[in-house]
Parts: sequence; structure tokens; C-alpha cells
Amino acid sequence: MFDKMDQLSVDTLRMLSVDEVQAANSGHPGLPLDAAPMAYVLWQKFMNTNPKDSKWFNRDRFVLSAGHGSALLYSLLHLSGFALSIDDLKQFRQTGSKTPGHPEYGHTDGVEATTGPLGQGIGMAVGMAMAEMHLAATYNRDNFKVVDHYTYALCGDGDLMEGVSHEAASLAGHYGLDKLIMLYDSNDVSLDGPLSNAFNENVQQRFEAYHWNYLRVEDGNNLEEISAAIEKAKSQHDKPTIIEVKTQIGYGAPDAGTHKVHGAPFKEDALVKLHEFYNWDKPAFTVPDDVYDQFENQIQTRGAYAQSEWKQMVSEYKHAYPELAQQFELAVAGKVTSDFSFLPQFEDGDSKATRATGSTVLQSLADNIPTLWGGSADLFSSNKTEINESDRFSKDNPTSRNIWFGVREFGEAAAINGIALHGGTRVYGSTFMVFSDYMRGAIRLSAIQHLPVTYVFTHDSIAVGEDGPTHEPVEQLVSLQAIPNVNVIRPADANEVAEAWKVAMNATDRPTVIILTRQGVPALAGARTNPTGLSRGGYVISAQKGVTPEAIIMASGSEVSLAIEAQHQLHDAGRDVSVVSMPNIKLFNAQSSEYQEQVLPNAVRRRVSVEMGSRQAWGKFVGIDGKSIGIDRFGLSGNGPTIVEKFGFTPENVVATVESLFK
Repeated sequence: MFDKMDQLSVDTLRMLSVDEVQAANSGHPGLPLDAAPMAYVLWQKFMNTNPKDSKWFNRDRFVLSAGHGSALLYSLLHLSGFALSIDDLKQFRQTGSKTPGHPEYGHTDGVEATTGPLGQGIGMAVGMAMAEMHLAATYNRDNFKVVDHYTYALCGDGDLMEGVSHEAASLAGHYGLDKLIMLYDSNDVSLDGPLSNAFNENVQQRFEAYHWNYLRVEDGNNLEEISAAIEKAKSQHDKPTIIEVKTQIGYGAPDAGTHKVHGAPFKEDALVKLHEFYNWDKPAFTVPDDVYDQFENQIQTRGAYAQSEWKQMVSEYKHAYPELAQQFELAVAGKVTSDFSFLPQFEDGDSKATRATGSTVLQSLADNIPTLWGGSADLFSSNKTEINESDRFSKDNPTSRNIWFGVREFGEAAAINGIALHGGTRVYGSTFMVFSDYMRGAIRLSAIQHLPVTYVFTHDSIAVGEDGPTHEPVEQLVSLQAIPNVNVIRPADANEVAEAWKVAMNATDRPTVIILTRQGVPALAGARTNPTGLSRGGYVISAQKGVTPEAIIMASGSEVSLAIEAQHQLHDAGRDVSVVSMPNIKLFNAQSSEYQEQVLPNAVRRRVSVEMGSRQAWGKFVGIDGKSIGIDRFGLSGNGPTIVEKFGFTPENVVATVESLFK
């Protein structure tokens, strides 16, 4: 089946990848040299993708979880005909090039996910396969498989050592994601030395315990054996499949099989020997015309034909199921078409936890946005993020919209990134705010990839009380605010919660974090009468009586109502102050200087911030003349209201702090 032309193509992939590393004098040649055969077989024989339309919705997805092997991916993309030229390969790892050190989604044509932090590519591939299963069950009808494709991933030993790979693989097996196939580049070497120094588990038994199919290829250079394994994986329709492909890292290089070929360019004598091994006498970045033809005749031709057939099917689908087809078309386009007039409004004074009012808002969104789905890390009952009118997503019930991620916070966040990357739905994930720490690496990738996912974090402060300092967030809010390109919103009341969700649903290029309380907070008149205030990050929620306030109290979340109580006491004492709700510092900083002046007049130097967390974010706003009421230590275990009072979050302490600025 495979011939000399195929072997020439494999070796071209290898040498082109090495050329990239040598030109940059930086990179990882080991993986491209050993994994080129499995990558070639997958792309040449099995991948359905159209390089001339890389966003075709029903394409197969390929995730290089071992992102350090990016040179191999770029070589594949170039030879396959994506918008990546030979000159782009020559600029590997250079500033501003299309071929950065690790693959970057949205930057390089054909790259499906930003990878490099090991293990997360597996998690994102799992999310893609979940999205495919959900969408196929939602939209496919007899004779109309408008969603029908595979997710492939290529991982290495390092990926499988990362904890997130365990969470993600367990989740994939539980959900029976049979259209997920993972090629495992098993070369028994890690960056520092032999794999056996740190890893000796039985991968077969591990994945079979996760309810995966396990296949093994003994010779990673045997194209026929690799092809037969992928063929068998595609014929199995009950579980995801991992194919362990035994390879030798840096195959053909003098130090092959050792960590020395993992992550450095070759010295001149080693490069000469490598060329001799492959009988490669061509100048750097040479691609034989026959190799270009080979890729064009297979990958491009197959992909263009598959897309053409799909378009014809979708056209017929529109006639057979017009309403469903319209919804599918909007889903594929990623559009949320709504003015959000359906969102509930909350009357002044009604006191409820924002996690509870958040649930009310979520139900309204789910009723009106059919593409919205999401889940929780075994905390639906606490986060209040379950869609009431839907069941649990499962292999037997894949149209359902509630994803039980289990106690797998990192895996959850990586998976929802994959769901967003796949497209066709709007997704959210939830847990306790303090456990956002477990998700942080994936939240960072949400931001880097400009993904409009939504994170809902409840139990937002020391008011959690009896669960103690392990469950009481202190540093998490400012830590999340520090991540670039993330909207972090801490609503003050129910109406701000509704506006926060509106911001999240309108987002197209960044994740949104919505932070909610366990304790009750009253609905505030100022939030109801100024609904656009939250979308600007900060606004005057309770104005002073006169033209200019004598002092300003700034707060977020549950502390806004506390600030308003203090404002009333100060007014009774003859102090005319304003209260500013600041649910999103980053959005406020993005407003015009004129707007910021309206909210925080420069002339008013007496300023106090009130927030049950680290004070670090408030320095810019309180200035050298103001004060911050916050927490710079861990919390306590005990009655929530008592602890809140002990840490000084009382109207009396806020009043005293404001009064101290007049002395």
C-alpha cells in the first residue's frame, strides 16, 4: 500500500522540520524525526480537511498536544497546502513569524489549538470530541450527517505525566467519545533523561481502566502497521482509542534514543551524519515536486471533495429541516442573535445570593439560546449552574446540556476550551472560586486563544465561613484580574448578574469570569436604573446629594450594599459621599478619561475601597490619600457573618475609615 514515494514524503517531513530548527538555532528536532511516520499516515490517508478552506466546519481536527514538536506541524501544514509558505518555515521561532515556537491558534492557518503546556492538548481534544458528539446528536437526521468527523491528537510521554491528562482521559472514557483517537509517541525519553527515571506505569492498563481502547504499534517507522492501527481505531464505536506507537526519539541522528536530541539544534557533524542516514543530499528547505504532488493529490483532493459533498448535503438539509438548518447555520457561525430583552429584572431590596439569582438568569438564557450548555466540577447543587429543563449529557443522552465534569477542575477548563475551539456552541464551566487555582493554566489558554468561554465561580469570599481558609478565596480575585484578556466580573446584586451574563454572551474574543456569592445580597436600585453601568466596568451606583462628593467609597460584589449602608450613616452624620460599584476593573480602565472622571473625579482625593480580598488591585483608584479595606491574610473557620465582622467588613468600620480621611 505504501511505497517509496510515501517514504520520500516522510523523510521530507523530517528534514524540513530539522531545517526549521537549524535555521532558528532553536527548537525540538527529536519529536519530528520520530513522529513523522505516524503524522504522515494520519494526514495522508485519514484526515478529512480542506487546506484551501481551513475553517470548514465538518473537518477532522488535529491537536498536537506535544506542542514543542511544532516544526513537524508546520511542515505538515505547508506540504498540505495551508496558507503557510516555505518562507514562513524559514522564519521558524522568529519574532512576528507565522511559525512561533509552539503552535498558536488564530495565528497560523490550520492550527486547531494553542499547545505547549503539556497535557492541555489532550484536554482540548476531549472537549472537541464532546462538542462533535453533542452537535451530531442535536442536528443530524436520517441521511443527513451534517456533523460527522473525528478528533485526532498526538501526545508524548510528557503529556501523559501531566495531571490534566488523567482528568481528561478519564472524562473521555466515561463519555465514550469514540471519535477521539490519540496517537501516543512512546519513545521512553523525557527532557532530562530516560523516562524510567520518573515514569514507569503501564499505559495500556491505565487507559483500559479509563474505558479506552488500546492499540500498539511496535515499529513507529512501519507505515502499514500505523495505518492498520488507525483503521482499527476508526472501526471501534464504543470508546475513545489510544494507539501507542513505539518510536526512537531523534530517529536517524547520532544521539537518537537519548534526551540529547529532544530540544536543541544539531551541531554540524551530527547534521552531516543525519543527512547520510537518510541519504538526503538536498539543500535546506528543499521539497521535491513529487512530494508536493503527493500531498495535493491526497489531502487537498480528498478534502475538497468531502467539503463539496457536505455542502450539497447541507443544501438538501435546509429543504428537509428548514428551522433546524437555520439554527445549525447560526451555531456554525458562532452567533448569539438576541437583544437579551428576555433577561429577568429584580425588584429592589429582595435579598438573595448571587449564585441563586445567577441560576435564574441562566435558566432564562438557556430557554432563549439553544446553543448554550455547560457544567460543573461536581458542584451543580452549590454553583446553581444546572440547566433545569435539560438532562445530564452522556453517551446515551448526548443532546443534553448539563455536563457533569466530576471533581476534575483542570480537565473541565481544558475541555471547555476544546468545546469553544470546535465551535457550534457557547459553553460555560463552574466551580468554587478558590478552586479556580486548579484551572489557572487552562484559563490562561482561554485568554491566549481569545476564546469566549464563561467561567462561573461561586462562594467568593471569607463569607463562606465554616469551610475555613482552604475554601475562602483571598488572593484569587486579583490573581484572575492579572491575566491579560480576561473579563473578571464580580456583580453586586441580581441585576448586575444579569448584565454580567449579557457581557459574557456578547464576548467574541475573550473569556469571562463571573464571580458570585453564597450569602444573600439585596437587589439595589442603582443597579436596576443604570443597567449599562456594569458593561463599563464601574459606575456610580448611589450618588452623593450635592454636585461633588466629599469622599468616594468603591466596592465590588456583596460589599457594594455594605458601602451603601455606610453611605447612609455618613449622610446622617453630615458627610456627602458617593458609592461606586466596580465589578470589572479591567473594563473600567478601558473607558475614556472623560467617563472615568465622571465616576471618580480627580479632585476627590478621599477614597476608600471595600473588597473581601487582596488590596493589590485598588492602589490606582484609592491613590496615596485613600485607604483600602481588604484582606491580606488567609481566612478563618467559623460562622460566616461573624468572620466577616471580625475582618472589619461592617458599616461602622467603613464609616470610621472614611471619617479618618477628614482628619
